[in-house]
Amino acid sequence: MKYLILSVLILVAACSAKPPKENLKNADELVTKKEVAADEADAALNEISKDKKIKEQENIMGTIDTNPLAAPTDVAAAPENATTTPSGLSFVILREGMGMGSPSPSATVTAHYTGWETNGKMFDSSVQRGQPFKAPLNRLIKGWQEGMGMMTKGEMRRFWIPADLAYGENPRAGAPAGMLVFDVELIDFEEPK
Repeated sequence: MKYLILSVLILVAACSAKPPKENLKNADELVTKKEVAADEADAALNEISKDKKIKEQENIMGTIDTNPLAAPTDVAAAPENATTTPSGLSFVILREGMGMGSPSPSATVTAHYTGWETNGKMFDSSVQRGQPFKAPLNRLIKGWQEGMGMMTKGEMRRFWIPADLAYGENPRAGAPAGMLVFDVELIDFEEPK
């Protein structure tokens, strides 16, 4: 984009109606204008990129801010900006944590969560109950073990957990099947003594 702008500036300068000596006299001015135009083009592109990232984050956060129990707009599949681990777990960070370190597999975690099926049906929520849950991390589904093992205290993430890291395609009675989506806030964790 910036090279296109520079090319146009050079072409305009070359086609100028001014006599050649005057063009040479103003060469420094033209170079300065090209440099300013290139800097402005870079700044504009950076601003567009920043605006796009902010809008993506606002879209992700929208359902949390307005109704933490409503299904996210991206519940059917992880968005392009999601990170996917080798196991197939996808996530986006909804809020950065303030703590240091992450829970080990044997840690006891305290968290709030809401879970949805990919059709948008909410199947469970500690937020709805008004009570965070507390459990040993190694007793949770594999997707939570992996995902929460990367989080810090206070962090909130949205996870897209494939069936093989959740309850499977044909789970026990009462458990949801297939890929599941969770918003998880790691409130605290305690390492075993």
